[in-house]
Formats: sequence, C-alpha cells, structure tokens
Amino acid sequence: MFPERIETKRLVLERMCLENVDIFEYYRLCSHREAIEEETEYLSWEPHATPKETFDFVTDSEEAWEAGEIAGYVIRPKESEDGAGEFAGNTGLKVDWERRTGNLGIWLRKRFWGRDYSSERATALMELAFDRLDLELVAVTHEAGNEQSRRAIEKYVEAHGGQHDALIRNAGTRPDGTTFDSHRYTISREQWKTDRKSTNSEGDES
Repeated sequence: MFPERIETKRLVLERMCLENVDIFEYYRLCSHREAIEEETEYLSWEPHATPKETFDFVTDSEEAWEAGEIAGYVIRPKESEDGAGEFAGNTGLKVDWERRTGNLGIWLRKRFWGRDYSSERATALMELAFDRLDLELVAVTHEAGNEQSRRAIEKYVEAHGGQHDALIRNAGTRPDGTTFDSHRYTISREQWKTDRKSTNSEGDES
C-alpha cells in the first residue's frame, strides 16, 4: 500500500525497516550524544538507552507498516546535498482510516536543520495521502513553545492552502509525566487540489 521509496528534489525517503537501517548506527544517533537533548526536547520519545530499544522501534515500525497504520521512512539527502546518503532523521504518516486523516511526524538531526527538509518531505507525504491513499485530511501538530517547528509547519501549511485549527489544551503527556498544549494545523484534500491548480495555472502563464 505504501511506497517503499519516495524521491524528492533533494531527499530520498526509504522505508523504515531492518533492511534499510543499521541498528547500531541508528542507536548511536538516537542515544545520548551531543545535540540529542535539543533534538528531542519536544518529541514524544527520549534518547534510546540501549540498542535493543532501537531495534524494537524499527521492528514496531515494520509492524505498523504491514498493518497499514504508519508509513515510516528514513530521510537521506541526495548526492547533491551536504551529508549525502547520511541518516538525516525519520518521518512518517500515521493513518486514521476511520477519520480519513493522515498525521505527519518528523525527527531531524540538528546538522540538517535550516535546509527546509521538513517542508520538502511534508509535500511528498501529502501527495501520498491525497493521491495514493485517498485521504481527506492531513494534520500536523507541534507543542506550544516549539518555535522552530511552528515556523516550519506554518510555512508548508500555508504554501498548500491549509490552516491553523486550534490550540489544544493538555494535548499530551511527556515521558516525565507532565502535560503539554499543542497547536493543530490541517490541509484538506480540496485545499490541496486548489493549491495545485493555482500553482499549475501560474506555471502555464509564465
């Protein structure tokens, strides 16, 4: 159902699975190294304590893929990019079939921040959601106070005709047990289609 590989202008997204991931390399990047605390400050997981934890994450991703629940991918820059071929992070589209909604998520290593990779992979996953999976809505959230994510999300949501829906109080719980608020944004299928028609029309006129 989900494509094993997606290519964008600057990125390659490969299925998150044991075949595509070196567990020990992934563990090194997900464990307590420099910058990991900053990278995971607003994420739902803490740095991995053991390679087994990393292994379990990847195998859980495989199971979610097979069940049609999450399209999870490793992000690697293409040859033209600094850090070509490296593990830059991971991303996913979590599918709620009952509500016809796909939820975006991403973790990106600090070295690859500031390159607009988040927007590029989001566009690719929206295309997957609307053109291949026939979903009606794509949603994305960020924790209140996460200004870097806010800027990135607002940029690509606006670019595709989407909107900020709401501030959700006590939206989730951190690993330490404290609660947090989050902002929710959505792009509907109609907004996506309208934006694409507008973009194509502008291209035809130029």
